[in-house]
Amino acid sequence: MNAFADGIASLLDLQVLLGLLLGLALGFLVGAFPGITATMAVALAAGFTLTLEPVQGLAVLLTIYVAANFGDRVPSILVNTPGTPASIATTLDGYPMAKQGKAGLALTVSAIVSAIGILASLVIFAAFAIPIATIARDYFKSPELFALVIFGLTIMISISSKSILKGVLAGVFGLALGTVGVFPATGDQRLTFGSLDLWDGFNFIAVIIGLFGIAELFDQLLTHHASKIKPISSLGRYWPTRAEVKRMGRPLGVSGLVGLIVGLIPAAGGDIAGLIGWDRAKRISKHPEEFGKGSIEGITASDTASSATLGGSLTTTMALGVPGDSVMAVMIGSMIIWGITPGPDLFTSRPDLVVSITGIMLVATILSLGLSLVRMKGMVKLLDVPQHYIWSAILIFCIIGTYATTNSFYTVGTMLVFGVIGVIMKRTGFPAGPVVLGLLLGPLAEENLSRTLSILPTKPFLEVVSPIAIALLALSALSLLLPIIRRARGPKGERGKTLAQSLLDAEVADIDAAKNDTRASASTTPEK
Repeated sequence: MNAFADGIASLLDLQVLLGLLLGLALGFLVGAFPGITATMAVALAAGFTLTLEPVQGLAVLLTIYVAANFGDRVPSILVNTPGTPASIATTLDGYPMAKQGKAGLALTVSAIVSAIGILASLVIFAAFAIPIATIARDYFKSPELFALVIFGLTIMISISSKSILKGVLAGVFGLALGTVGVFPATGDQRLTFGSLDLWDGFNFIAVIIGLFGIAELFDQLLTHHASKIKPISSLGRYWPTRAEVKRMGRPLGVSGLVGLIVGLIPAAGGDIAGLIGWDRAKRISKHPEEFGKGSIEGITASDTASSATLGGSLTTTMALGVPGDSVMAVMIGSMIIWGITPGPDLFTSRPDLVVSITGIMLVATILSLGLSLVRMKGMVKLLDVPQHYIWSAILIFCIIGTYATTNSFYTVGTMLVFGVIGVIMKRTGFPAGPVVLGLLLGPLAEENLSRTLSILPTKPFLEVVSPIAIALLALSALSLLLPIIRRARGPKGERGKTLAQSLLDAEVADIDAAKNDTRASASTTPEK
């Protein structure tokens, strides 16, 4: 009870409340401007929060994470452009609804079901995080922790990369980055090349801002073209009728379950959950022909599923120490800098912090819902802000945020170098996720592998390496081999797709057709 009281009491601090409000504003702005992902925003904000107390910093970062999940629906519905990848499925029915003069209804429904999805996922976190952490604490020793890191890395590789080879190379690159610096076990310098700046390894904040922020900024500068689609400004009515609310019930339940399950899978984010949830709702709907043409069931399903992943991602991150998505990878990096290591021991060493995290997510969801339901026609005007103003602001904040972490221009140079590396990777098909995960978890994997190898000569193999470790390593191998086998046996045109895309193509047969219909409708002049 003391841990619960302490966790709640920490939320009453004035700076925590200010952090919630700041994160709320930043999250909505991030979501509203297409191309600025939640990962980029959280990485950038992390540089400014490292001087704060952990709860104060987490209030900012977690609220950005939650609020971006609401704000990104605005451009998806009004201009047919996802604010973040998690709102890709929102465009399927959101924009057609807006074309029919129901933009206000679409925004309201999206906000309500997104809140329900997140709140349901927090129940999952509260119910399962402690049991998972307890099992991990009791049964996960060095071999199991090493196997768990490898499993998380291979899952991210198989889901995010079109080429398994490129994904593996990206993961190896990240692991190599994690070896730079002084090896704690022996005190030896590795790959420092005589530079004092590399003794502590690469600055994590500089790397992630470079790979996710600067790289995205440079890529947009190189590929930008003016959009011909004008935001829909006529919002129409806001609240659903009783009949519409009744139609929302079934897709809400089915897609919510999809999101909760997908959220527990490392690296499988809201974009995948939203598309699968949309398809599952269509399969059970009495009016499947309306999906992709402005169905209230469709937008309910997509936004519930994508939002319900947040709690699952939080569960794997806090209970196992393996980030559920790229935002959580940034969150782990920030917590480690604060001296907090997510994982099974967190629930015994800092139970009050777990309570605070849950409370922050809950309050952030309620505040985001309240702000979303305010009739903000000003959000439409934000979509007309010229891109070069946004790019300039992002670049300035990236530089300031990175410099603030070490007060060294060397760190800023590191960020810019990794920004260039990120653009090259993006253009050549190498995923950035495995690099960040390798850099973040590589030292943990190395430490536990070293312990395992030191014990093996003294005890029988099966006494050291448990069936859990063997099963995780086997699953890791399968996660890499199955996509290769699937592509090799599939049609020639399907072989260049990621595992996620292949699974979605197999199960969501009508999504491409719905997207094409939506694009066709977007080419006409929107209603005013």
